[in-house]
Amino acid sequence: MNDDEIIYGRNPVREALQAGRRKIDEIWVLPQLTDTDWLTGVAVKVRTKAEIGQMAGTADHQGIVAFTEPYPYATEREMLAAPGPIVCLDGAQDPRNFGAICRVADAAGAVGIVTARRGSPGVTATVCKTSAGAVEHLMVSRVNSIAGFLSEARDAGRLVVGADADAPTDFRAVAWTSDVVIVMGSEGAGLRPRVAAACAQMVHIPMRGNVASLNLSVACALLLFESIRGGISL
Repeated sequence: MNDDEIIYGRNPVREALQAGRRKIDEIWVLPQLTDTDWLTGVAVKVRTKAEIGQMAGTADHQGIVAFTEPYPYATEREMLAAPGPIVCLDGAQDPRNFGAICRVADAAGAVGIVTARRGSPGVTATVCKTSAGAVEHLMVSRVNSIAGFLSEARDAGRLVVGADADAPTDFRAVAWTSDVVIVMGSEGAGLRPRVAAACAQMVHIPMRGNVASLNLSVACALLLFESIRGGISL
């Protein structure tokens, strides 16, 4: 199991089993979880809370940890070939935000998430846990150049929309398409100039309160569900 990755928490392990995209070599559980219905037919080993916590590296394991094959990242070509919206994260560094965005993307029926190979988290155990296992059902692609990927997306006929607080266009005024690429910046700095220049359109979310910005996953949810609403003929 030296090359295995670790995932922990009931939702992440259950979704990994149901998705079947990566082999699970072994599962450790607390004694009270051995009769869990979705573990029927799965080989599990009973371990103590301390043993599971040590392996998970956190107390937030809910009594279960699984040893899995590495996460199956998608290629850029596979991502662009699949119908539906894509979320592209430019410089997002917080794995909990990444996981929350994965959960939103799955709920909205998005194809998946694109991140930079350098400077952004991959699909870690924390990302899996925060996504409630949604990442097991999404494509995730790590690319060398976000701007390069966006250029390929535009060449493939996709609308590329970036989010920026100072953009002139209200996100509700966009002629959304079902195959849009929504580009979100980092938690603090926003989109890099080269990435913003690769977007066909820049939009903002109007704010009426006293707080200047939304959490990244909340902003992403607004844009994703608006794109779905705008891209569907009723």
